[in-house]
Amino acid sequence: MSLLVVGLSHRSAPVSVLERASLSVEAQTKLLQDTVAAEPASEGAVLATCNRIELYADVDKFHAGVAELSTLLAQHSGVGLEELTPYLYVHYEDRAVHHLFSVACGLDSMVVGEGQILGQIKDSLARAQETHTAGRLLNDLFQQALRVGKRAHSETGIDRAGQSLVTFGLEQLALGTPVESWTRGKKALVIGAGSMSSLSAATLARAGIAEVVVANRTPDRAERLVRILSEGDDTDVTARAVPMTSVPFELTRADVVVSCTGATGLVLTADMIAAGVEGRVDEAPVVDLDAVAEEDARESAPAGQPQNPAEDGCPVDLPTVRPGFSVMGEAAVAGMDAATLEQHGAWAAGSAVDRRDAARGTGPEADAEVIGALAATATAIGRIPERRRPEQVDVPPRPEPVLFLLDLAMPRDVDAAAHRLPGVRLVDIESLAEASADAPMAADVDQVRRIVSDEVAAFGAAQRAAHITPTVVALRTMAADVVAGEMARLEGRLPGLDDKHRAEITQTVRRVVDKLLHAPTVRVKQLAAEPGGAGYADALRTLFDLDPETVASVSRAEESTEKNAENRGPG
Repeated sequence: MSLLVVGLSHRSAPVSVLERASLSVEAQTKLLQDTVAAEPASEGAVLATCNRIELYADVDKFHAGVAELSTLLAQHSGVGLEELTPYLYVHYEDRAVHHLFSVACGLDSMVVGEGQILGQIKDSLARAQETHTAGRLLNDLFQQALRVGKRAHSETGIDRAGQSLVTFGLEQLALGTPVESWTRGKKALVIGAGSMSSLSAATLARAGIAEVVVANRTPDRAERLVRILSEGDDTDVTARAVPMTSVPFELTRADVVVSCTGATGLVLTADMIAAGVEGRVDEAPVVDLDAVAEEDARESAPAGQPQNPAEDGCPVDLPTVRPGFSVMGEAAVAGMDAATLEQHGAWAAGSAVDRRDAARGTGPEADAEVIGALAATATAIGRIPERRRPEQVDVPPRPEPVLFLLDLAMPRDVDAAAHRLPGVRLVDIESLAEASADAPMAADVDQVRRIVSDEVAAFGAAQRAAHITPTVVALRTMAADVVAGEMARLEGRLPGLDDKHRAEITQTVRRVVDKLLHAPTVRVKQLAAEPGGAGYADALRTLFDLDPETVASVSRAEESTEKNAENRGPG
């Protein structure tokens, strides 16, 4: 059997796809059950966070395993297989081990070095153990991943390379102001009481926020989080719990809102947020940006050319991109990525004639076509159209934000249209991914990478050595049976042999057998631990004519012992 991982993350897929492919706890459990029920897999574990979904399995066939795991991910996420496939990555054997160890150390996180992933890996292992889908391989793998992650954080300064997603999000909200200064005197609303929301509330409390209000669908969990915040020795914050029905009212009081729930729909709509800031934003002249954009497009477009750029090869519909707003905000509202918008910007920089010229190439024939088009246009309108960019439109400055929203949920809790609301600043998973792309890497990252490489080699050696152990045990069992059989024959030939001499003869025979087997068994374990050493177990079974059932029974006994240890939970 071999380790295989199939998944997608913020590195391989856009946030819109990750959002749609997110799995609830119930969906993860069902996915695990279906994974081990599938023919190629005997074990399964799911690692699902706000920016990654990965399915780990112990499979006996690589290609069949990839096909089955990909299909299961598509079925349980609700995203079609054809749509999901381009964003999936596959790691096998040592590469799969290397990937998980890197994830555990925070090297593959959106914010490099963040330590929250360790808790998520621990939860993933616990869920696989509860559903009885984690066997020897995945238990060893995830337990070792936890140890590697802890080692990386204790032996290096990887924590300096980044911080938790919560801290990074608050820094993005603060726009360069130290978080401790920015939070002073503010009131916060935290929606949700899970691990991410609890971390957010604790981070805000330590940063000096004046008040934290916790809203959750389960009142007991909200009350428990409030008690933890109120009883903390390192904070002096006022905390209280409210039902979810109080969220619209609390929005009118809050300065900072952090939301991370497991809801499948929006928790905060644009209308709710607009009502929350009503009366708190300075009045500003209202400009009909749609009318401005349409008028500018009419003035700049040559006669006889299409008014709608989307019909002339434009990658997006121009009216969806209004001036005066951030690229990331418009991307979220329009449901497209920033690269597409930038492509549109480059496209819109030239005139229609420029675009035709670029599309048709250069040379005498192309020049003749352009000249002919210009002549036809001049005949129709009496002049040659200018080659110019649309004139800049004066847009009134946006008012300073009075409500700061941090959406850490996947799928999103906060309506992306909040990007457009005056007086509102929204930071979500998509904008965090964009902001973290150029985050500086600390020198300690190289040290962590060396730790990961060493641990991957050690894990592989341990697994290969463990693979041959049942064969060695079966060999020694067979030798013991041979000694016992020969002593029984000796007993029949020498019925008068006293106990003292019988014991001495038995001990001598056993020492001879042990000495003969010692060097070969030690050496075969060493060889099996090296890369490519998997065949030594087969060679040992063939040379000594070992019964395969005996070897299998030893393996089953070991697995039974490990399963009892599993029930005690991850360490």
